[in-house]
Amino acid sequence: MSIRARALVAAVALTSLALTACGSRVNSDDQPSNPDGGGTTQASNNTASDTGVSPTEIKVGLISGQTSGLGPDTFSASLYGAQAYFDALNDKGGVNGRKVKLVPCDDKGTGDGNVECAHTLADDEKVFALAGTTAFDYAGAQYLDSQGVPDIGGQPVGDAYYQYPHMFSIYGGFGYPRDGKAPGYDGKLYAPTGNYRWFKEKLNAKTAAVVFLNVPQSQQYASSIALGLQKEGYTVVSEQVDLALRNWDAAVIDMKNKGVEVVFDALTDDFNGQLCEAIQSRQMPLKAKVTTTQSLSDSAATIYAKSPTCLNNLYAISTAKNYNDIDDPLVKQYRDDVAKYTPDRVNKLNQWMFEGYISAKWLTDAMSSCGADLTRECVENYMTTETYDAEGLLIPRDFKVDNPPPTSAKDCLNVVRWTSSAPTGKAGWTSQTDDMTTNCFQVPTFSFDAG
Repeated sequence: MSIRARALVAAVALTSLALTACGSRVNSDDQPSNPDGGGTTQASNNTASDTGVSPTEIKVGLISGQTSGLGPDTFSASLYGAQAYFDALNDKGGVNGRKVKLVPCDDKGTGDGNVECAHTLADDEKVFALAGTTAFDYAGAQYLDSQGVPDIGGQPVGDAYYQYPHMFSIYGGFGYPRDGKAPGYDGKLYAPTGNYRWFKEKLNAKTAAVVFLNVPQSQQYASSIALGLQKEGYTVVSEQVDLALRNWDAAVIDMKNKGVEVVFDALTDDFNGQLCEAIQSRQMPLKAKVTTTQSLSDSAATIYAKSPTCLNNLYAISTAKNYNDIDDPLVKQYRDDVAKYTPDRVNKLNQWMFEGYISAKWLTDAMSSCGADLTRECVENYMTTETYDAEGLLIPRDFKVDNPPPTSAKDCLNVVRWTSSAPTGKAGWTSQTDDMTTNCFQVPTFSFDAG
């Protein structure tokens, strides 16, 4: 798991605590490459070739928390991205003449609901595969894996994608065995330090703070950030804030006195807003306020409306294209598809929605490689043997096993910054790198406990 993926684990877990406290390629001899991702050739050869596959239809499941107690938008964004992709795909003829029927299941953001969804999709709906899943508590992961259901491009909110062989995270496999035993390497996850290196080299940052709450999820994630920063030679200032009292001013005064230049955090969006209001009121200078992929969304303008010091220095790191980079024709196609097929989400665009769209494309490319004889085995062979970049939308990733754990890694990343005028012509996220695939660093790795 990368440190960017780890951020998602902490952020969503903290949302729950906050609520409590506050009351590409297609390589096949059977079918030619199709740049649109679908395939309409040789449809007459189709058979009911596997579970969830008929001559005319493929059933694909998706688990998300549409009615989660953490908010209707927290765990549902990937659903709308995937839906837009599959709807557009079906209008082009589907995959080798088969239309994709997307079967979403709302797990309500709970473990019990997730187990129920796992059984519904595998036993009742008999889906061929999953795509775009975002589960706060993926309690049904073991059952889905035991049934051999491929889960393609899911968001790794927990550790399931780094444990089970039939599960393929949107971020790749990081070389982990994924043998159904302990996540990662015997329960240890590894991350490179490229994102910290970028701020050190590009902004000449030397002193960084990590702000976190006095709860286990926040403390654990903050500890992993501090480890990465220390590996890169930063002077690290740790600021623990009491969840009940939330004395942001005291933390900000201390950071200001210690010359902190860059602020990382293990906080949710609402707490980040409060922290930044204190940074604003205390006139603390900043080179960067770094947020997570989960917070890479159009909502930043609202969250930081009262704190221009943070908003004007707000950065996020990703391993996918910026969803605002409309000069890229595939990014523009994504935005056009959302506008056409899920128009009520146009004002709620974010990176998770874009990654849900990419996950649907990833599954489609894997299915297209199989031609008429579409099987789970064929799809998983594609996933485990192909290095994938979604035609440039992703930094290349794969699921090849790499033992023993690496001590260093080539870490490539996309860095974006909130600006008053993004490529879309309004305020939003602007890429800070010309080419994310060459914005790379050879850096050390560090380990931390899974869970």
